[in-house]
Amino acid sequence: MEALETQMELLCGRTFTSQELQDVRDLIRLFPKLSQTELAKSICEMLAWQSPNGKLKLESCRELLRKLESKEGLVLPEKRITRKPGKEQTHLTPRTEAEERVTGMVSDVGPIDLEPVRTEHGIRLWNEYVERYHVLGYKRPFGAHERYFIWSSFPERRLLGCLLFSASAWALAERDEWIGWSKSDRSKRLNRIVNNTRFLIFPWVEVKNLASKSLALAAKRIRQDWLERYGYEPVLLETFVDCKMYKGTCYRAANWIKLGLTAGRGRMDRYNETLSSPKHIFVYPLVPDFRTYLLNDVDLISSHPSQYP
Repeated sequence: MEALETQMELLCGRTFTSQELQDVRDLIRLFPKLSQTELAKSICEMLAWQSPNGKLKLESCRELLRKLESKEGLVLPEKRITRKPGKEQTHLTPRTEAEERVTGMVSDVGPIDLEPVRTEHGIRLWNEYVERYHVLGYKRPFGAHERYFIWSSFPERRLLGCLLFSASAWALAERDEWIGWSKSDRSKRLNRIVNNTRFLIFPWVEVKNLASKSLALAAKRIRQDWLERYGYEPVLLETFVDCKMYKGTCYRAANWIKLGLTAGRGRMDRYNETLSSPKHIFVYPLVPDFRTYLLNDVDLISSHPSQYP
């Protein structure tokens, strides 16, 4: 392990390596539009900083942020009111029970529309659908994120599924090598990659090519949605597909690139402490010259709208 990671410091009841503290600083810099509460939750997720009962140690993390702010002059986001954690608990209700089957081709129910989900009512409904029908259930998104509903428009407007894009994996050997990233590059520009962490077509929806069409629509609009919400534009999408359960057919159909396999670790695990099953890695460039932005300090400007139909 590198010398940077062997230096230890006790802060707020937890021993940090120098690399972990640097990761915290990088996260604050990469996501300046997150609230302090969202930052604390993201940091706790990243570091697996939780109490024995599994709850994130948010107050300890907030204290860490205050110490870094005082000691190092670290610039934190302004405090703002956010929803209380208890309000994100997901309860199943009749509104997400199975509906009548929807079958056919995309042309039979289209045009398909992606709707960003940002109202409290919409977020609760999205969370409930994902908790009920996604194999991984609902988990609070890490860092910057955007939820979408997938809608049909014919013969009537109906919900067909859910999409979620959120922060990319911290370190991914196959991806980083493919990009040509050093650790320094990654720490500076990780926010330019966004991960498709949830994709759900409702079980009663059997519409051919709907999944790949939804991915294509997301690729067309996500840069602008991210710019409006977080002030910058991603240039690359990534996702992980469980080898034991899926083949990634819809990602292949939507022209995503298969890179290889994950190492079978948690998405934020840097020390091989959280084991999971290996996943297929798929990526999708949002602009042709994406490596220019990932390898250099180039401003992310909307110079490539809708590059990939």
